[in-house]
Amino acid sequence: MKSYKKKISGLAALGALLLATAAQADIKVGIDLSSTGPAAVIGITSKNAMLMWPATIAGQKADYIFLDDASDPGAAVRNIRKLINEDHVDVIVGPNITPAAMAALDPVAESQTPMITLIGSASVVEPQEGKKVWAYKMAQTDSAMADVMTRYMSNHNVKTVGFIGFADGYGESWLNEFSKFAALRHIQLVATERYNRTDASVTGQILKLMAAKPDAILIAGAGTPTVLPQRTLIERGFKGPIYQTHGIATPEFIKLGGKDVEGTLFPTQPVVVARTLPADHPAKKAALAFTNEYEAKYGPGSVTQFAGDAAGVYPRLQDAVARALKTAQPGTPAFRTALRDELEHAHELVVPNGVVNTSPKDHVGLDQRASVMGIIKNGKFVYLSQ
Repeated sequence: MKSYKKKISGLAALGALLLATAAQADIKVGIDLSSTGPAAVIGITSKNAMLMWPATIAGQKADYIFLDDASDPGAAVRNIRKLINEDHVDVIVGPNITPAAMAALDPVAESQTPMITLIGSASVVEPQEGKKVWAYKMAQTDSAMADVMTRYMSNHNVKTVGFIGFADGYGESWLNEFSKFAALRHIQLVATERYNRTDASVTGQILKLMAAKPDAILIAGAGTPTVLPQRTLIERGFKGPIYQTHGIATPEFIKLGGKDVEGTLFPTQPVVVARTLPADHPAKKAALAFTNEYEAKYGPGSVTQFAGDAAGVYPRLQDAVARALKTAQPGTPAFRTALRDELEHAHELVVPNGVVNTSPKDHVGLDQRASVMGIIKNGKFVYLSQ
């Protein structure tokens, strides 16, 4: 009997030890970014912001595992499978390009691991069904950006627009969303062209756009590859306003574009124009605090929208993890499911790029408080009053 009691006591002690160990389990965050390749200008600033994250999330030690997908969707999927199957992460953050995020839906849904992406296109989270229920998105949707852009166009007498965009999911999403809001505001799309991120020339496409004689031209791309069509427009003598998307908001765009990108009009999020935001903007305090901290570390003028999106992942996780820990522990399927569920319940959560209110039908959660118009003026991104 004593031996039996001793055995029971030993098992109880072991059980207590296992519970204590589980309670102290690290939260593993698997991060896939385009730190090299055509989208590196986006991935690098995202990573810079993540390197500023605290060492704990909701009081639990965090383990951040970074992988580079070299701007290749196939590599992104391989990275995410490794993070899920070998590193056993609780959540995926990234990718930061649309084709990679779309390809990542299969592994995250198969493993039931929540994913917080950093892309602009809403295609990864809309409609909220099937594999997409495991995906969330930090950046404002193309739809909301197209809304604020076409409103500005309408207010400034733009009646016809020529479009040139990436020949991929980003360009397709922007064409669809812009067309919808343009029609709503009686703006006619008179010419449509595409180009690849790695193209060395777009002269043919630009000549076709200019032949249509639009009031304005919209370039739908992200990062430094968006400079090429704008420079070609200037070289060919286009005198109308040139609009770009929120994907341009990096110092590299201004540095590479120089005088050719002065006066560019674009929709953006609060971080990019933090210092010139109206004093009453609800995200100004958070946007300005992050901008100051980021630029103190990485240099004046270095902050980007993508850095702001990445910075916002941390408060999103902090908010959801605190609730998920009440029902499950990191490293378990139950915790991954609880975290996915709790990410749906952010309420008036202020992040550097806006205010988040998510729901089972909305895995972005940003409203028009996350969309403003900007202009490049004297080599800087500046808030533009509508």
